[in-house]
Amino acid sequence: MTHHSRRDFMRLACCSAATASLVGGLSKFGLVSALAQSQTDYKALVCIFLFGGNDANNMIVPIDTNYANYASIRANLAIPQASLLPLQIGSAANFGLHPNLPELQGLFNNQKVVAALTNVGTLVQPTTQQQYKQHGTLPENLFSHSDQQDQWQTTQLSGLPNAGWAGKVADNVQPTFNSSATFPPVLSVAGSTIFGTGVTSRPFTMYPGSTPGLSGIDTSAAGQAKLLGFQQMLTLDTGISLVQATSAVTGQAVTQGSTLATALKGAAPLQAVFPSGNSLASQLQQVAQVIAVRSALGIGRQIFFCSQGGYDTHSDQLGTQVGLYGQLSAAMSAFYSATQELGVANNVTTFTLSEFSRTLQPGSNGGTDHAWGSHALMMGGAVKGNALYGTFPTLALGGPDDTGDNGRWIPTTSVDQYAATLASWFGVANADLPSIFPNLANFTTPNLGFMAS
Repeated sequence: MTHHSRRDFMRLACCSAATASLVGGLSKFGLVSALAQSQTDYKALVCIFLFGGNDANNMIVPIDTNYANYASIRANLAIPQASLLPLQIGSAANFGLHPNLPELQGLFNNQKVVAALTNVGTLVQPTTQQQYKQHGTLPENLFSHSDQQDQWQTTQLSGLPNAGWAGKVADNVQPTFNSSATFPPVLSVAGSTIFGTGVTSRPFTMYPGSTPGLSGIDTSAAGQAKLLGFQQMLTLDTGISLVQATSAVTGQAVTQGSTLATALKGAAPLQAVFPSGNSLASQLQQVAQVIAVRSALGIGRQIFFCSQGGYDTHSDQLGTQVGLYGQLSAAMSAFYSATQELGVANNVTTFTLSEFSRTLQPGSNGGTDHAWGSHALMMGGAVKGNALYGTFPTLALGGPDDTGDNGRWIPTTSVDQYAATLASWFGVANADLPSIFPNLANFTTPNLGFMAS
């Protein structure tokens, strides 16, 4: 028997999904009412969650005089300086990307549509080293995978999470941009997460490359008879409220799955080439295909959730990151090409999240331990690219940004600020931001300025 913690139960209750054989992974216990747009403009946010805790210390590395300090502390995990990919910002190239991120380097330096946010993490309020050591107001359960994943996806830094920030953003923009759409505003191609679950919004989930809707149902007479029979079963009065609610939502799921399947069937194939054998690329290709049929869905604002796992590098970090970063860079580059092809490069913003970075000081077995502040990437035509935002940590064990003596950085920018900047571009009014991001009022800079208006 599988045992679930109370946190697991609440997570499942918030964003449980139907089985793939029923509705292609569509959320089972809730879907938004029919949504759509009252305006003709379109914007999309595409989240890529790097599960496991991405060691961003090797993703963005100083290549100026600070490299020697980095290399001395990183020891066997240091990336050779000559192999790092310089990030050219004006006349300076003080930082470099991991050598397996060449496509992202090109998008940063040449097309100027990629930027990075440095040392960002979960923060209740600005926190100094002294405040940390005095056990000041801190997020609960720091350095825990499940807790920090929830906190990054909800910006709720204590207690059991009740809704994701993307879901609450979708709730907020629904009346203005999605008032009569025929499809939910949030779609996950990486399973059910709390990220897209709002107070009223529930995410649609699907497997990349699959056909949304009921398995085994087609347009033949027999297939339609099966569909009619199933729909009639869902209308039976069982007298049990939970069953009735589930049946109603499942019926709605079937309808929305059919809506998406019909829209996708009429879409022209994408010309952008996505790398094969790359799970993240498959997810982003599916996202691009759904964006291509946005008009058929009548939707003005969409949020997508993708993910890449494997970043919990307690051992063999160098080899593991080579493969992960190579896939990440190629997938993001292909997706940006697809948005250009679709004419929405300025309307789609892709961004990365991860529950934490890892210690600068190596552990045993060629790996690292869980840490805190990390670096994130943003990509899109509306991103003010070719720049690093935030404050890069001082790479010194026991230095001013270290929680102790092994290079676990105290964030200097909060996830609330990061997410609120994206939400503002998406269409959330400044007055509404505090209700979505509960810690935002504790920071003097609610908008980090990396998005064009």
